[in-house]
Amino acid sequence: MATRAYSVPLAALGGAAVGFVVGWQLPAASPAALPVVDEAQAEVASPPRLVLGERQRGEITTASELNGKDGSRFERYLLPLERGTLLELELDGPLQGALALYDAHQQLLVAGPAQDSHVAPAATSLRRRIDESGDYLVVISGQDVHSYGPYTLASRQMTLTTSDTLAMPSQADGWLQEGGDTYTVTIEESGLYQFEMRSSDLDAYLVLEGPNGYRREDDDSVGQLDARIADFLEAGEYHLTARAAYGQASGLYTLRLGPHETASGEALRNSGELRIDEPLHGWFSGSPLVYRLALETPAAVTLDLLSADFDAFLELRGDDLFVSDDDGGEGLNARLLQPLPAGRYEVAARSHSGSGSGLFELRAAAIPLEAQPGNGRLGIGSAVQAWLEPGSRSVYEVVIEEPGHYRLDLHSKDFDAFLELEGEGLALSDDDGGGELNARISAHLAAGTYRTTARAYGNSESGHYTLLLSAE
Repeated sequence: MATRAYSVPLAALGGAAVGFVVGWQLPAASPAALPVVDEAQAEVASPPRLVLGERQRGEITTASELNGKDGSRFERYLLPLERGTLLELELDGPLQGALALYDAHQQLLVAGPAQDSHVAPAATSLRRRIDESGDYLVVISGQDVHSYGPYTLASRQMTLTTSDTLAMPSQADGWLQEGGDTYTVTIEESGLYQFEMRSSDLDAYLVLEGPNGYRREDDDSVGQLDARIADFLEAGEYHLTARAAYGQASGLYTLRLGPHETASGEALRNSGELRIDEPLHGWFSGSPLVYRLALETPAAVTLDLLSADFDAFLELRGDDLFVSDDDGGEGLNARLLQPLPAGRYEVAARSHSGSGSGLFELRAAAIPLEAQPGNGRLGIGSAVQAWLEPGSRSVYEVVIEEPGHYRLDLHSKDFDAFLELEGEGLALSDDDGGGELNARISAHLAAGTYRTTARAYGNSESGHYTLLLSAE
């Protein structure tokens, strides 16, 4: 049964709690990063008014107001609110932005951080109990000086649920006082489902228990201290517990339950062969999933594990070989780039901590390796494997015919790799940008001729290396 103490004063969200929420839960939205909102600035132009419950579309452009502290741009809105309103604001859209709510005295009440780049795109949301009637100021700010784009701002009045049973799908607002709130959820048909808990007041934590000893827990899978459980569930009765991650905490939260959006109807495959240039989709539910990879000829292999549901982690095993990666891809995705001889290998897909669950995509790409550097020219989409003598440098010519974004990778198990790229007015270098002691240069290149130099960081080092050039 859910335990709720509605008689407790909800004013705990206000006053002294503001510094705690902004300073501890939302470090990305520190006061230094928030827009400067003062009386003089407010008199320049009266902000447009919002209506609670309606959606407002807008865009951060160079014409938006300027934050003098960090150069970002922002927009302001006035939102009339009545005392006792349980308010939720949600910012969505392409803009990498943040939300802030000021009271009628222009005092900051609560702020939402910029969307976390290490997770899949998600809405930034705030929840707040209004303690005084008046016109409140809603500020939408870009993450930094480079953040521009359209957005949608939604507002709604939250109504606390009094039921211990939740339907699938549904949305429910709750007040966590102490311990946790437990709800009964009935799954009518087996399939992929998702449960989310979001809160501006506490570190959300979800526990899902069901038939045959089923149990899943999650803390921060959504990012911003919000929780998500996504899994394949058999039909039956489940118990969903919403609580704080550490100790006892109180505050507003929202639960969202519904079917999981599957990977474009792709069939899920949790074992078998992983073939070059044939991406597959699978479902991770706590145990590593192992796939077989066969190479007929030596190649520089790139493995990518992508997921919006969990922190991806990759492992590659073979004869006298074991390598792994956590966040080598974008965000929390994993990427391994490894020169490999012909043979058979095992690729294991899992989460970084072993917890969490959800959909993922696994990709394998390969570039054939040349045994020697050839004529000194490095082609796009090609790789060379060679030996570096102590104190020497290997120089290659790179001809770019089409302007675009390109990436150079220098890998070696024998020495600390160092890369240089010069030409067309450009001079770049890198030491460990490829992870571990490997080097990587990723840049936009204009059409023209360049020279890349592969060498060791120290003059006395030597050994085998692989140099790859690819278009991104």
